[in-house]
Amino acid sequence: MAERTIVLASRNRGKLREIERILEGFPATFVTAEDVGAPEVEETGETFEENARKKAVETAAATGHWALADDSGLAVDALGGAPGVRSARYSVEGTDDANNAKLWRTVQEMALTRPSARFVCVIVLATPDGVHTEVRGEVEGVIVANAGGTEGFGYDPLFFSPELGKTFGEATAEEKSGVSHRGRALRKLREKLLG
Repeated sequence: MAERTIVLASRNRGKLREIERILEGFPATFVTAEDVGAPEVEETGETFEENARKKAVETAAATGHWALADDSGLAVDALGGAPGVRSARYSVEGTDDANNAKLWRTVQEMALTRPSARFVCVIVLATPDGVHTEVRGEVEGVIVANAGGTEGFGYDPLFFSPELGKTFGEATAEEKSGVSHRGRALRKLREKLLG
């Protein structure tokens, strides 16, 4: 596979660094949508797949480059899969702190003890002609009281990973990427593309 530019349909530099770390050695230069002046794509889908497809296809069409998009979030079984595709917009404020506070308040109000949950990530790689490859990664865990970890972002402080024996907020970037939903999806993508 020849070296190419792949546009990440996001402006999140932390996500870009994670993708570069996991796909190290992959024959591509990764840039953000902001780097190439691509417009932001509104997430209007009802599933992770719909949102990732929409972002990848529209970004590839707008830039003329291959585009990589993901949609990911937290699904709590006892909450019917919420916050789900609305994970980033779960609270009115839409900040990590407010989202975590709302989730923990909801868990307490329902008198749930360590409810089962999973992080889900769907990644779509699109060419300017349309969808090329789609993969899904998941990681199982439970929701716990904020353990005060300073690593990661989003719901990481509340998500306890039995595989790691700690929350994602307490895990290093390397530990988290070894088991995370995005790490698993990216490794599947790499396998599909490189055979």
